[in-house]
Amino acid sequence: MKIGELARAAGTDVETIRYYERAGLLSAPPRTDTGYRAYGEDHLEALRFIRHCRSLDMPLADAKRLSELAYDTNVTCEDANHLIEAHLARVHARIHELQALEQQLLHLQAQCQSRHETSDCGILRALMQGAHGEACACHSESDPVDVACDHDPLHA
Repeated sequence: MKIGELARAAGTDVETIRYYERAGLLSAPPRTDTGYRAYGEDHLEALRFIRHCRSLDMPLADAKRLSELAYDTNVTCEDANHLIEAHLARVHARIHELQALEQQLLHLQAQCQSRHETSDCGILRALMQGAHGEACACHSESDPVDVACDHDPLHA
């Protein structure tokens, strides 16, 4: 099958397939006489395996290693268990971070429970205090506002 057919069958796009090939997650297919890539069922299976790992938010490196383990009959599942344990630890850490973020947002939301002019909005006032390096409602003194915060998706 051609790359577009593989993409449709796996529910992904062509660029993702090309990226996975460049990253070594998906083996390069043979070429037809006319130069087209000729993907087989093994490519579809591998692509679905990777996408399944990604649906569990696993890093690509882990998906690659798990894929290698799946086709290596000379190893035990201990390596797979270690990868999952490490991923679970990352998930638990992220849950903790998200719970802390939830509390910050609840504190911020509590600053403005009714309709006000924006000049009187407690949320905007607290955010502006943080922008000026002052104490704000959503950050404790032990966790001051860091404008270059690692949690800022624009700077991640």
